[in-house]
Amino acid sequence: MTTFTEGRHPAEFLLSEASFHRSRDTITVATGSGKIAPGMVLGKVTATGKYKPATATGSTGEETAVAVALYGCDATSTDQTITAITRDAEVKTPALSYGSTINDDTKKGAARAQLAAVGIICR
Repeated sequence: MTTFTEGRHPAEFLLSEASFHRSRDTITVATGSGKIAPGMVLGKVTATGKYKPATATGSTGEETAVAVALYGCDATSTDQTITAITRDAEVKTPALSYGSTINDDTKKGAARAQLAAVGIICR
């Protein structure tokens, strides 16, 4: 029997958001970011304004979690435009995913605190 693995669905992590989709913005995910799943925590590169999976360390901007991907994309070889939650929302903590360097509870907690600073509350 064939086993299927179902991935994350768009917006399944979202508990609530501000009226009239005020919580959402259209963003550009930078080339080389790989496959982005719905619920991926993102940081914004200061120099380009493009987003990448948030990292635990760095100095170019993506080390600060500021958004959560609403939809997935494949940004392996080209920039991709998607919608993301960037403010005034509540999200399900277990449905979030993180970049490879955010790999323990302490780092995940720090990323959730950074999201809270921009109004994205993890429940």
